[in-house]
Amino acid sequence: MTPAARIQASIEILDAIAAAAREGGPPADAIFAEAMRARRYAGSKDRRAIRAHVYDAIRAVRSAPASGRAAMLALVDAQPELGEHFDGSSYGPAPIADDEPRAETGLAAEALIDLFDPLIDGNEYEAMLARASLDLRANRIKATRDDLAVLFLDGEAIEGAPDGWRLPSETAAVQHPAYAEGRFEVQDAASQYASAALDAAPGQPIVDLCAGGGGKTLAIASLTANDAEILACDTNRARLQQLPPRAERAGATRIETRLLNPGKEAEMLADWQGRAARVFVDAPCSGSGTWRRSPELRWRLTPARLERHLADQAKLIDIGADLVAPGGKLLYAVCSIITREGRAQVDDFLNRHPGWTADVDILPDGIGRPAGAGFLLTPARDECDGFFLARLTAPC
Repeated sequence: MTPAARIQASIEILDAIAAAAREGGPPADAIFAEAMRARRYAGSKDRRAIRAHVYDAIRAVRSAPASGRAAMLALVDAQPELGEHFDGSSYGPAPIADDEPRAETGLAAEALIDLFDPLIDGNEYEAMLARASLDLRANRIKATRDDLAVLFLDGEAIEGAPDGWRLPSETAAVQHPAYAEGRFEVQDAASQYASAALDAAPGQPIVDLCAGGGGKTLAIASLTANDAEILACDTNRARLQQLPPRAERAGATRIETRLLNPGKEAEMLADWQGRAARVFVDAPCSGSGTWRRSPELRWRLTPARLERHLADQAKLIDIGADLVAPGGKLLYAVCSIITREGRAQVDDFLNRHPGWTADVDILPDGIGRPAGAGFLLTPARDECDGFFLARLTAPC
């Protein structure tokens, strides 16, 4: 492909990503992969160049653009050398008109920035869109961090995460035979901190209420030496079906999965009422803490979608609380930096549930900042995804 053809392909892919963001369609990675399948003539260099153009434009543009061309023109303003490829050639984009509109650039729309936790200021914005490193977690059932240090010499230990090993973002770690052997998982440091903050121990009955594909479930199994009874639940069949083969690879043999029907979660968990020593509620959220990995999420969040997330979070934390045994603990987590999804959600829970208390010192020294009754992790300060965590103890 010519450089101009790469630019035109990028514009077309950006059109599809912007439309999906507005309509709640598939994520950008899925759209990009499908677009590349439709362009089988594109070589590996073409794919890398197109991907770079697409994601550079997504990171530059603060909200869903009117068109992919408007997004690419905003990128041209930052990378003027790209402008010469708007040459009107057979497979390239039309020349740029003097008065052509550009998409607005910046971190996010002002109305969205206004929702951030008050701990976050403008000095943190750049890190929220910077490319993330590749974080690994050693699976204690089969390996240690020292093993990862031998396997990946160009990495470094993750502060405060005893099983964590950090690599450059472009590392193809999952292609290493040790991954197929279940010796490690790819997991951001924030998720490792959250799993450890549950304070689970061998022999305990544990519920992961929103397990998804099971990344944190597997971390809990590793931390408890495969000696805890873990129930992993979700309402998304496709995501939950990913867990059993992952657990088999990891040697995590004490995980049971349970698919829940939306609206009937409490009824389907009646056998666990008041039984769990630990409950993990990694609630669905805006994903505003993960913009480093999924920058198009800034384009997707609307007031209506946020309200749905807030309602789901309140429902799930209440369901989780009913599963906790007297004196047991619930960890509430969201990969969000929005106040209403974090500290405000936990404040509301504590007001609804007299007798419950918020734990302190749930994170390693130097990691996270107190935020109301919980703690906030951010990319700039903690070198991980943005997360809010709160560990709550049930009355005896």
